[in-house]
Amino acid sequence: MSELPPCPECGSAFTYEDGALLVCPECAHEWSTQSAEPVADSGPVWRDSNGTELADGDSVTVIKDLKVKGSSLVVKVGTKVRNIRLIEGDHDIDCRIDGIGSMQLKSEFVKKA
Repeated sequence: MSELPPCPECGSAFTYEDGALLVCPECAHEWSTQSAEPVADSGPVWRDSNGTELADGDSVTVIKDLKVKGSSLVVKVGTKVRNIRLIEGDHDIDCRIDGIGSMQLKSEFVKKA
């Protein structure tokens, strides 16, 4: 029988296996038998309409006519938007469009240029 490691919380030597976890009967701490190396979280990933990953500073092209809410302006299909900023939320691209100004777009309506 292999030697089980002591509890990382209380140091008890009376640990036992329960499926994929190790359990300490003294303090009830449970931990994984796998190495506990933290996985680096790269954060959210934004993708365009084709599934290509987007990054801050990219240029994108609008793939559909988009009405600007509260205005009679329309962002026409094929409009190129440069130097985008990615933000969290429903409209996940913050940008400035020539002739219209600052606005937010949904990544599903653009493709990477």
